[in-house]
Amino acid sequence: MHSTKYINYAAIALATAAFAVSASCSKGTGESDKMKTVESADNSNSSDSSNLEAKVEDDGMTDKAETSIKTGVYKNAVCCHDPQVILADGTYYMTGSHQVLAKSDDLKSWSYIGNGNNVFDNLFSGDLDAFKYVGKNEEGGYSVWAANTFYNETMGKYVMYFCTTSSYIKSNLCMAVSDEPGGKYTYTDTILYSGFTSSHAAETDIYDVLGEDADLSEYLKLGGYDNNKWPNCIDPAVFTDEDDRMWMVYGSWSGGIFLLELDPETGRPIHPIEEAAKGGEDAPDPYYGYKLVGGGHHAIEGPYITYSKETGYYYLFVSYGGLTSNGGYQIRQFRSENSTGPYVDAAGNRLGDEENYMSYGLKMMGNYSLPSLSVTYMAPGGQSVFQDENGEYYIVYHQRFDDGQEFHEPRVHKLFMTKDGWFTAAPFEYTGDEGMSSISEKTDVTPDMLNGTFYLLNHGLDVNEFVNKPVKCTFENGSITPDEGGEMTGGTYAINSGEPYVTITIDGVEYEGCAFTMTDEAGNSTLCISAKGNDNKTIWAVKYLQ
Repeated sequence: MHSTKYINYAAIALATAAFAVSASCSKGTGESDKMKTVESADNSNSSDSSNLEAKVEDDGMTDKAETSIKTGVYKNAVCCHDPQVILADGTYYMTGSHQVLAKSDDLKSWSYIGNGNNVFDNLFSGDLDAFKYVGKNEEGGYSVWAANTFYNETMGKYVMYFCTTSSYIKSNLCMAVSDEPGGKYTYTDTILYSGFTSSHAAETDIYDVLGEDADLSEYLKLGGYDNNKWPNCIDPAVFTDEDDRMWMVYGSWSGGIFLLELDPETGRPIHPIEEAAKGGEDAPDPYYGYKLVGGGHHAIEGPYITYSKETGYYYLFVSYGGLTSNGGYQIRQFRSENSTGPYVDAAGNRLGDEENYMSYGLKMMGNYSLPSLSVTYMAPGGQSVFQDENGEYYIVYHQRFDDGQEFHEPRVHKLFMTKDGWFTAAPFEYTGDEGMSSISEKTDVTPDMLNGTFYLLNHGLDVNEFVNKPVKCTFENGSITPDEGGEMTGGTYAINSGEPYVTITIDGVEYEGCAFTMTDEAGNSTLCISAKGNDNKTIWAVKYLQ
């Protein structure tokens, strides 16, 4: 979230303690838990519909002719911006912005617990402590954004971290607790502040942390908050490292993405005062902690970090661009061997406040269309990652559409790990029949199955409203030949029998990925490839099967 998010959502933020439901989510109300709109191809005018079928034999499977591909789209019964998911006692709980809380037993059918209300029991009572510093937004209401729920074993509580804000720099991070993952949550404290001026710093806790005589000039510019250098305190997300230490990553636009350790006894930040005093290139700030990526008020927000014991890496996921349908919103990935960084992208580069920030970070997905989707997908972002009871990895995010509106829904996609240790996402919504594990090297794909017609989509690196569209290609005996014109000139592919890992080379760029089968959102059986390149681009290839 950032100024763009604030401006576009001021009208749908919680204007009063009556907890008005976000207008951008209203279309989701009343829809079935899972609905697929399917438009079957009409072949009634064909004298011989069998002529429409491709004749490529792949272990008993044939390509599906383009005119026979069913089209549809997954519809979610809930609307949740900036979704984050935890698993508790066999049930998945989703929370996000605008006081939304939902649950599911299967990651496919979701129902509301709270939608604009029923999440907190005291946030809007008493002296409104969570809003004392930030005040009201420009619409005269109170903004509650980007909640993250984490079970603190030491406290024996589910702790919800969230932000209240009134502008694109004046924000704070808050915490609330509950005995149950479904709430209600009781606000307990405000734990971090941004956007203060020289005359209002005393309204925050910064003097409590740094001392009554602390020199705050480093945080200020002309008496105001230097938001090009320091974070906007929103979008919190908590994770544990390999030693079970708790950390909170946070930040949006402004000075970038920051990281603080949390005290398991209290859930509050541990400010790295001693580490900061040691100095050095990557020394943390004593109040805001470790700077990970971004700065210069560039469009980077919504951070989430997960540790993978399989690879030993910490993975940082962020959103780039503006969150509206035409804002270029998209999901990027970095990784590090240490929780505090440095975090690098697939090209091996760190990201600071570079103006060409869009060249950094592995782009996992942006605006795209595929033959079986009945609507173009726009502006995926506000992402987080979670694991199921078997340790499988998933990414959840909110998805907009090319429908002339700003309506959005949460999406859950299966994640896969490339041979060189990067996450890639399945092209379609999770169905439960993905023919590969996130955490093993098993697959149901054979080399012969890769012969046939694929629709190859390159997500590129652009941060704009441009829609990436697939190129129809023929994969045959290790060669890729585009069936249509365009900039793509062809390429090669290779897969070893019994392994899921695929290497694709296109126009001289090598992409490492995974091959797997799954059912798409319209009910088609598909063979998919999801792969990343050292140029920070991701490609998807989809083959529709009979």
